[in-house]
Amino acid sequence: MTMSTDYIRRFGIASAAAVLAFGLAACGDMSGGGEEESGGNGGDAGATEEQTENGGTDMAMDEPFGPACADVPEDGAGSFSGMAEDPVATAASNNPALSTLVEAVTQAELGDTLNGAEDITVFAPANAAFDKVPEEDLNALLEDKDQLTNVLTYHVVEGKQAPSDLEEGSFTSLQGEKVETSGSGEEYTVNGDANVVCGNVQTSNATVYIIDGVLMPQG
Repeated sequence: MTMSTDYIRRFGIASAAAVLAFGLAACGDMSGGGEEESGGNGGDAGATEEQTENGGTDMAMDEPFGPACADVPEDGAGSFSGMAEDPVATAASNNPALSTLVEAVTQAELGDTLNGAEDITVFAPANAAFDKVPEEDLNALLEDKDQLTNVLTYHVVEGKQAPSDLEEGSFTSLQGEKVETSGSGEEYTVNGDANVVCGNVQTSNATVYIIDGVLMPQG
């Protein structure tokens, strides 16, 4: 693995981390509490809609958002709730939308590193993102462990970043280069051209934003 000891220490990598993959987890269920407190008068539901229109904070944005969230299984090990207790590198093997990413993480032997990290954010390319990469180039990347590690660690930044943090965000990746984000509400881009298609997904040690492009570092 090509990452420095300083980066691993900085991102809180635990030395005893074990299993592989890139998991996702459910955020809290917001569907019931408002009705109990409002006595069924619809007041809390209105507040939730207003928060979403104003950029989505508090209740409305506590849950995953985006069109690709529909691709996550509704139940079982691959669902948000089924992955709630797993570290970020474990549950993606149960999520069919991230199977190519799982293969890449396996090839780079980064599962233990990601599972052992404390409080990170992962911009996770969906399968469709890898489909945009020419097959010859993708195969070459998967066969070059150093370059693959360089690319994958560029998708990981420090801290569990909330959607509001992405509005005008600039983060240092585990790879060392900057990742820039912009947007509001439920629409965000990463480095100007990759779109968040399922965001604010929680795991035991990470916040995950599934994106529709593969981020390529300059170095």
